[in-house]
Amino acid sequence: MTLALIDYGAGNLHSVENALRTAGCVDLVVTSDADVVAKAERIVLPGVGAYGACAAALRAVPGMVEALNRRVLDEGTPFLGICVGMQLMAEAGEEMGTHAGLGWVSGRVRRLEPGTMEAKVPHMGWNDVVPSVAHPLIEPGEAYFLHSFAFEPSDPGSADVLATTDHARPVTAAIGRDTMIGVQFHPEKSQRYGLALLERFLEWRP
Repeated sequence: MTLALIDYGAGNLHSVENALRTAGCVDLVVTSDADVVAKAERIVLPGVGAYGACAAALRAVPGMVEALNRRVLDEGTPFLGICVGMQLMAEAGEEMGTHAGLGWVSGRVRRLEPGTMEAKVPHMGWNDVVPSVAHPLIEPGEAYFLHSFAFEPSDPGSADVLATTDHARPVTAAIGRDTMIGVQFHPEKSQRYGLALLERFLEWRP
């Protein structure tokens, strides 16, 4: 089973690679080659940094967005987006201007407005992951978050929101549909909870 971990200059690749290998992934390729992604049996898109910069970096890789659209949307390849990699699944992000995302999930990424002085931005540290709907990859538990922007669905009752966390109000923790899933938290920093999620992703047969 070949897993492509996408290198587009915007991810904590070393930590994510190590976590995937610890979770049991043997045939893992860190790649910026769209042709490799187009043949992979699983795909992971990490991401750390500003939404617009990450979106531009992904589009700057020749053929990468086209390969992702074909492999994930058309051919149903299991896909995991992590942090900004999850946010890029949205239609757009509103960090330092409005920037187009992949448009896979209906909604936008907006700055966190937690609503109380006690809830700081960025949202940083351990917090509960609370499933919103049943999904084979998402279980209740605690994960590590570090973000200032969060996904907001176009429809507040959207079934694409798989889990939330609480930061003085519900904040999206995971989104997904069909063979794609994204998590706002960092599995690679979430110890046993994160490794268990990666193990389930490696075994997932959607």
